[in-house]
Amino acid sequence: MLGVGNMSGAILEGLRARRGADEPPIRVTTRSAASAATYADASDVEAMSTERDPDANRHAVRGADVVVLGVKPHMVADLLDEIAPEVGLGTIVVSVAAGVTAAAMERRLPAGARVVRAMPNTPATLGLGVTGIAPGAAADDEAMAIATRIFESVGDVVEVPESRIAAVAGISGSGPAYVYLFMEDLIRAAEARGFTPEQARTMVVATFRGASELATRASDTDPAELRRHVTSPNGTTERAIGVFQEAGLAEIVDRAVQANIDRSDELAADNA
Repeated sequence: MLGVGNMSGAILEGLRARRGADEPPIRVTTRSAASAATYADASDVEAMSTERDPDANRHAVRGADVVVLGVKPHMVADLLDEIAPEVGLGTIVVSVAAGVTAAAMERRLPAGARVVRAMPNTPATLGLGVTGIAPGAAADDEAMAIATRIFESVGDVVEVPESRIAAVAGISGSGPAYVYLFMEDLIRAAEARGFTPEQARTMVVATFRGASELATRASDTDPAELRRHVTSPNGTTERAIGVFQEAGLAEIVDRAVQANIDRSDELAADNA
């Protein structure tokens, strides 16, 4: 695993929780020696830093069957150029970077490298993530099965064609931010009506947690039906829902998702 930030760090911890005691350690690279040192006592992780060893990334990749790129999009091209000589025939290269196409990565890797794009979201840090995975040109069923197992360690996995990976980013990838924005506004509305910040946060966060759990447990019930269970005819909830609908909430959500997808396309053009 090259780069251990918040997201890739969550994936690493999920993998560690699932690995057997007899399996070889996961090789990871970090930028700073201090970050690598946090794994000094871990028998299941071999961490090295580019600060101390400029060739750490190449050393980590050498002989690896699976390589996970955990760096930011603008760093992917240079990283691939650096490690390409060490990537073996059939190596699975998984990237969690938005806006870097499989083709752009494949051009920098030896022929036969099996590239898989992945788009996880931040609840992966709790093992409650959603990850969309998409195959590159050479990624076969085996590569996709291995990628699926990696990301199932931190939540649910949805396999999609690469043409839909930007939409995954626009819905589940960025989705937590949309939820937090609505929570912010609902907390402000509560505070404006006299609740303390602590009370407002408790009311809103607990409501979202409970509603999400209900939707999870009632997986065979459409969210629209769950909403109708709360919405009595001519009642208070119906009046509030009417305001959202009159404001065109459905259209706003669709526009927001499309804006996200458009930005992914722009990044892909920049990183081609």
